[in-house]
Amino acid sequence: MASAHAAGPITKNLPRLPVTEVLGDIMQALADGTRAVLSAPPGAGKTTLVPLALLDQVWCTGKIILLEPRRLAARAAASRMASLLGEQVGEQVGYRMRLDNKVSAKTRVEVVTEGVFARMILDDPELTGVSAVIFDEFHERSLDADFGLALALDVQSALRDDLRILVMSATLDVERVAGLLGEPPVIKSEGRTFPIDIQHRDRAPNERIEDAMTRAIVEAHANDTGSILAFLPGQAEILRTAERLANRFGPETVVVPLYGNLSQREQDMAIRPAPAGQRKIVLATSIAETSITIDGVRIVIDSGLQRLPVFEPSTGITRLETVRVSRASADQRAGRAGRTEPGIAMRLWHPGQTAALQAFTPPQILASDLSGLVLDLAHWGVQDPKGLAFLDPPPGPAFNEAKVLLTQLGALDPQGGLTEKGRLMRELALPPRLAAMAISAAEEGFGRQACLLAVLLTEQGLGGSDIDLDERLRRFRNERGDRADAARKLSDRIFSNLPRRSQSTETVLAGRLLLHAYPDRIALQRGGRGRFVMANGRGAELQETERLAASQMLVIADLTGRAAQARILAAAEISRADVEVELAGAIRESEECFFDRPSRQVRARKVTRLGAIIFEERPLPRPSGERAAQALADGVRELGLQALPFSKEGAQLRDRIGFLNRSIGEPWPDMSDEALLARLDDWFVPFQGGASGIDTINPGSLSDGLRSLIPHEVSQDLNKLAPTHFEAPTGERHPIRYDGEEPVLAIRVQELFGLKKHPAIAGGKLPLLLELNSPAHRPIQTTRDLPGFWAGSWKDVRAEMRGRYPKHPWPEDPAEAVPTIRAKPRGT
Repeated sequence: MASAHAAGPITKNLPRLPVTEVLGDIMQALADGTRAVLSAPPGAGKTTLVPLALLDQVWCTGKIILLEPRRLAARAAASRMASLLGEQVGEQVGYRMRLDNKVSAKTRVEVVTEGVFARMILDDPELTGVSAVIFDEFHERSLDADFGLALALDVQSALRDDLRILVMSATLDVERVAGLLGEPPVIKSEGRTFPIDIQHRDRAPNERIEDAMTRAIVEAHANDTGSILAFLPGQAEILRTAERLANRFGPETVVVPLYGNLSQREQDMAIRPAPAGQRKIVLATSIAETSITIDGVRIVIDSGLQRLPVFEPSTGITRLETVRVSRASADQRAGRAGRTEPGIAMRLWHPGQTAALQAFTPPQILASDLSGLVLDLAHWGVQDPKGLAFLDPPPGPAFNEAKVLLTQLGALDPQGGLTEKGRLMRELALPPRLAAMAISAAEEGFGRQACLLAVLLTEQGLGGSDIDLDERLRRFRNERGDRADAARKLSDRIFSNLPRRSQSTETVLAGRLLLHAYPDRIALQRGGRGRFVMANGRGAELQETERLAASQMLVIADLTGRAAQARILAAAEISRADVEVELAGAIRESEECFFDRPSRQVRARKVTRLGAIIFEERPLPRPSGERAAQALADGVRELGLQALPFSKEGAQLRDRIGFLNRSIGEPWPDMSDEALLARLDDWFVPFQGGASGIDTINPGSLSDGLRSLIPHEVSQDLNKLAPTHFEAPTGERHPIRYDGEEPVLAIRVQELFGLKKHPAIAGGKLPLLLELNSPAHRPIQTTRDLPGFWAGSWKDVRAEMRGRYPKHPWPEDPAEAVPTIRAKPRGT
């Protein structure tokens, strides 16, 4: 009888590729156990050969699920495997993704996108009929892949101890992944690459990336042969580069784009081999880094940039940020040039910058909106993500914000459990905000329109690129093409899962629907045409030439950029009447006490508001008491402690207490800006009942507040441990500075004559740093050892100072001289 890992009929007929050398090791590992890790570079053949080889194994009686990070990669992998079997896609090898699927009763290898797998396992935790799950290109560390692996491991340990799990990657932190999987066998395929000549073309700091890329492409095209794969951060840069390359080459060269928003036909055209006698220039995003092969490429030009989503938990906004690629990504991109023959990789940065790149691209789970994950975890019966095996656990702030949002949307109950609405939201296969919108719209008879809008927002590029969502929705309804047809069918499927409601014949505007998805992004024009403030307090802008720039109110579905420069990408017009009808409970009328920054005063008003949006306000008499003090504290948080009128004594008091905190620690309180701002309610607010603005604060009240932070049991020790002044032998009092690491006394040297012991504080335990000054108060020398100074360098100081200040005493033995603040009597 053949061993469990012997080559079967399918394996014997597979082409020989680099990964062929380790297929036996993979089969052995999954025959002896249920988990394994495979590390193999691009082009090794792991995506197509490994799943097919597993079909020959005696334990493989059901399906093999192969996860791919992108739809393009999933279709390409399924097509290649089907061709190796001499079949069409949909027979033994098929694929399943959000807008398309080709599977049949014969299908044994099902290639799915990572999000589809998460839904499969959540809906069928036993993974009925599945023998193995393969996570391909796991190094990309998408949120869905991390979550899918955590779920698969949970299912394997609790329900399916026969389920095989294989994690495959081109560049992978193997030790961490193997540790997560319980140290299974780690198999490495060396792959096969031809020599790659890595070149650099440093880009000037102010040069646009499309200009640098165009120059490099023209140079490479003129100097070398073969097709070119150029990596750019996003669609906009690709289109601008394509414009610059127009008419640069003859008919033997074709320029094609490759990015996520293209139709399936356009993407397939980009990865198809160039016709005989032609060269191809493919302008691609990171979509072309792994999983797919573009035949004929022997020149890679890398911008060194990629566009990653960054989620801000405090505002619920995900913005795209252009960042440098990781070293692993740069290596992946360069490797594309050496797949079939020696190639060239041209990098548009200085060679010294490579070492500064991050080792790997940050995991998506660390910078993503986690509301969908939290909803799925609640469905799985998990409220704490520590209950699952995540390679990187979800960050606490984003996780908690997601729970707050889902509670507001009605998906979670106060205990964090899934509500009936939450269960329905999960079934809709939409992001939680859009799922909530569809459910609310269905209750009013607009469910079909809401589902169409939701699909439009989740499938980029549908309906064009207009910012006005009503215009995009109009175009989408009439748009032709396979992708638009598939998207409308998806909308119908989502609608069919909504509670049955009678459908209104009225056509509702997009803004009215979006109110239930993005109530925090309702925006009011403020500051002129195209400038808006959202209910969450953030500002957002439109170009003045945009039609929506004149709108009084919008609801914003998508925007990008940082807080001060957020740019609206998709929005719809609404009216206040819409808001009052749809979100009546969210509009509040109240009396507010607030800090007015321009006047630095506390003011009061009666307002009607929606979050940070103020619809109406009426001034009230100036407030006083604790409410005013609290508003004043808000002003201090806004302006910083430097705005407070500390007296010299108050500033010194703060320095003295802060010095003791740094020297002794507790119970002496921290006096740093951060600490005092955090404790304004303790030391500031109780002492400001009579102040109405920053300029009316009594400096003495600030000193009283600082003293209140000192525990009573040590308050009497302050003057002993950190006195305000030093009394010189002359009887003069000099202030001691405590603003540095050690206490400092600045004093004219003549006032210390006759002193044989170094001045100290804290019961003589802590010497002062003496800044010895001339009669003109200019620094002469610093010392922590006054007797040593008298006996040592005083001689040199005396020689220099006698000529400069002849009217003042400079005795040979200052330790025995009389201290003085005066010049020598005349004639001496």
